[in-house]
Amino acid sequence: MPTILHEFTWPDRVVVGTVGPPGSRTFYLQVRTRSQVVSVSLEKEQSAVLAEKIDEILDELMVSDGNTHSVPATTPVELVDNDPLDQPVDEQFRTGVMSLGWDPSTAQVVIEAYPYAETDENEFGADLDPEEIEPAEVLLVRMPVGTARAFAKRTREIVGAGRPLCPLCGEPIDPEGHICALPGDL
Repeated sequence: MPTILHEFTWPDRVVVGTVGPPGSRTFYLQVRTRSQVVSVSLEKEQSAVLAEKIDEILDELMVSDGNTHSVPATTPVELVDNDPLDQPVDEQFRTGVMSLGWDPSTAQVVIEAYPYAETDENEFGADLDPEEIEPAEVLLVRMPVGTARAFAKRTREIVGAGRPLCPLCGEPIDPEGHICALPGDL
């Protein structure tokens, strides 16, 4: 069966957002062009690393010799997006592997997201190389540098907006309370 490609080359909107209260949030990468909206769930850690790596790519481009791209050092005000996710949030798939790159021909950051694939050792064909297995779906997003900078900033803010951390042990504090496990108490 051929791979379903959800491709967004110049999206109107690309954001990470959440559904649910802190401690039980589900993170989504959501992309929209006109009426086409695709939402894929991802882990909080994936979101954080994605934002970090996008900023690293953009920072490297800013200082590279012969760079002809106008990469903003900070988020352009006109690209700030603090709106909630578009509703309804229909999960297309749960993200497993992601890749991130730079396309110099279009001056865009490129994100590829692939569905999480559970493998069973007893499953027929389990000894195949994972790179040889064609994914059922792929989300491919290309975004210009200003949008990428705004995306990274918003994503860092969303990731940081979770449960507050305990000042003693550094673990998240639940709304119901917190039992602090100090390093010396273990």
